[in-house]
Amino acid sequence: MKGLSRLLLGSLLALGFAGCAAHPSVTPEAKALETKAEATTPLLLISIDAFRADYINRGVTPNLQSMAASGVHADSMQPSFPSLTFPNHYAIVTGLVPDHNGIVDNTMVDPSLGKFTHDDKKVESNGLWWDEGTPLWVSADANGLRTATMFWPGSDANIQGKRPDFWKPYNSKVTPDQRVDQVLAWLDLPADQRPSFITLYFEAVDKAGHKYGPDSPELNQALRDTDAAIGRLIDGLRQRGLYDKINLIVLADHGMASVPPDHNILIDKLIDLNDVEVVTLDEVAGFNPKRKHDFNAIEQQREQPQQHMHCWDKTRIPKRLDYGSNTRVPRLVCLADVGWRITTSEYLAKHQGDLKLGAHGYDNADPLMQALFVAHGPGFQSGIRFHSFPNVDVYPLMAHLLGIKPQLGDGKFEDVQGMLKPGAATPAQ
Repeated sequence: MKGLSRLLLGSLLALGFAGCAAHPSVTPEAKALETKAEATTPLLLISIDAFRADYINRGVTPNLQSMAASGVHADSMQPSFPSLTFPNHYAIVTGLVPDHNGIVDNTMVDPSLGKFTHDDKKVESNGLWWDEGTPLWVSADANGLRTATMFWPGSDANIQGKRPDFWKPYNSKVTPDQRVDQVLAWLDLPADQRPSFITLYFEAVDKAGHKYGPDSPELNQALRDTDAAIGRLIDGLRQRGLYDKINLIVLADHGMASVPPDHNILIDKLIDLNDVEVVTLDEVAGFNPKRKHDFNAIEQQREQPQQHMHCWDKTRIPKRLDYGSNTRVPRLVCLADVGWRITTSEYLAKHQGDLKLGAHGYDNADPLMQALFVAHGPGFQSGIRFHSFPNVDVYPLMAHLLGIKPQLGDGKFEDVQGMLKPGAATPAQ
């Protein structure tokens, strides 16, 4: 029996050593990345869709006003052109203007991929649409940092073979409080699992602005409701002792302008729509050639001075708009004057009593398109008013705070460096 016991013990020890050999110890490189992740100050990026820069002065958002007073408050942040939701959210997390990040519109056509519409979940989740830019969560992952997205355009897709470590497919039925609670739950994870970069998205202000207009009581109520969610977040962070230990950036993708019901440019009265491929309408309209039709003649007509609208061949779009080189930009681009919509007689007849009273997408330099920017945390200076800057600058700012070497892009860290405390970053790897 003793001999058998020794034999069994020897066998068990051999299996134990074999198991150790099959699972080698953590490499120094992996350990260094783990240490970096635990040492990195978390960064929470919050988007309040269509929160125009001047909304904060209405006196209905006390939590945001308090954060702005004690942190950094920019006069405004200029969106990229076109001042639409998907192009600008992707510009913020890639540091590339839409013409360079590939998301040139909420609706677009790619010669190989076909048509993209922002409300088609199957198409939207195809990473090939997003591969022209590298979002910050992909770069953070490559640097050993965990990431989480509580909604953000692009985060539903597998981009360059990567997704955030934690992500939720967009669902407008998830309440603001539920979104906040999910972010807090991620921050409650053990240090070796907690994400270092998190996004949070709210759309109520945008929806109210579109339906009722930016000067409506409903818009002000959406501001109050969203600010209350921000207050819930701040309270949750304070209860955890994190409010002064996390870097918060609260911003918007664009502003909002009033559009009276009778401010309609009927494009079918100017172009025979049977002669063109209509890519998109509204504030920015796009048209591509159709075979066996004289598109040059159509362009020549439309590039003449128009009432309430400017049209250009994509090669002749004003340089300041940084738009037109991407293959997804339509051949003819028409931009409505602020407060006007480009539509059709058919659409108008069907929606006469249901037209949007607010819109965006216009010239990104217009005051009504300017967006909110507020920041607070250990990396930021306290109680300063900052100058206006383009939204692509946010990407190198965030990369700096996370200690990540940024991808080459259109943003300039020097433009926003002044809002940071000296040495406010994790050393880049």
